[in-house]
Amino acid sequence: MSQLFHPWSNVLVRLALLALLVLAGGLATLAYLLIRSPAMTGVGVAQPQPIPYSHRQHVGGLGLDCRYCHTAVEQSNTASIPPTATCMGCHAQVAKDAPVLEPVRISRQEKQPLEWIRVHDLPDYVYFNHAIHIRQGVGCETCHGRIDQMSVVAKAQTLHMEWCLDCHRAPERYIRPRDAVFTMGWEPPIDQATLGPRLVAEYGIYVEQLSDCSVCHR
Repeated sequence: MSQLFHPWSNVLVRLALLALLVLAGGLATLAYLLIRSPAMTGVGVAQPQPIPYSHRQHVGGLGLDCRYCHTAVEQSNTASIPPTATCMGCHAQVAKDAPVLEPVRISRQEKQPLEWIRVHDLPDYVYFNHAIHIRQGVGCETCHGRIDQMSVVAKAQTLHMEWCLDCHRAPERYIRPRDAVFTMGWEPPIDQATLGPRLVAEYGIYVEQLSDCSVCHR
């Protein structure tokens, strides 16, 4: 009986299967990199705002405290966006006629809030409470980065679940004294490996419960 398949057929099949595996692996790697790229996570991507508010100037240069604008951050789950009246508290006198502040003046005259673009936006199925994190010694810059060095705010962290869990599973690596929560560029006075566990005990943080699904998904 004549041979139906060429002797090279087995080799060709193996090569085809290998090519499919390589292609599948390449596509999976590409998808992984795409999901973690700035285009998807927004990390490092500056978001233009209705007015060019500079945290570098106001926080880094003038020393404005985070709580001056984000007034509810210590009592609420949200940090709160400052109303126009907060801006005009200074700019009714300082640079009051600057063209760049025209949207602020219009907002006050028309009694319509400025439409700020949200930079840090969690999915609706995620529960996050700013006040709890502040009480437990999580610094603003831990999640938001060096805001005092940003002329235009951009995300500093992915805010992905795995990133949150890194802290929830080992909070002693990240927390700081409560009086340093709003301090940019804070450095621990002693080794964090010594300070962290001490603060975990002092704040009554139950680490074994922080990874429960119900903590963030309610």
